[in-house]
Amino acid sequence: MIISWLVSVLLGLGGGLAVGGGLVALITVLGVIPRLAQLSRSEAWVRFYEWAGILGIQVGTWASFYSFQLSSSRSLAAFVGLLAGVFIGLLAAALTEVLNVWPILVKRMGMGSQILFLLMAIALGKIAGSLFQWLWFTL
Repeated sequence: MIISWLVSVLLGLGGGLAVGGGLVALITVLGVIPRLAQLSRSEAWVRFYEWAGILGIQVGTWASFYSFQLSSSRSLAAFVGLLAGVFIGLLAAALTEVLNVWPILVKRMGMGSQILFLLMAIALGKIAGSLFQWLWFTL
């Protein structure tokens, strides 16, 4: 019984390390984290961002093995949802900029003079989606 539990724990930890390490390596090889630090003018914190990504993915993998519920107020959930939306929006913006998606998209849509509105719509949509998820499905 204990041996099967120990094997399950080791396999889960190994799988989490492999998947988390692979995702962080992909983001790092594409240069998303350094570009995000450059856009936010915090280049001195690049190593911190990389380690935060590694630890966040590992904690998320660990947390997915367990069923737990956190109780909080709606205002705290809204604040966390706002932070999650900002993070996802920044990460998506950095990834698309690294992959040079915006020049192609703007050219094909004919929106050269309205790119600021396009970027703001995407960022606000990400924030609204995160808030909706947190407020509707979490609470």
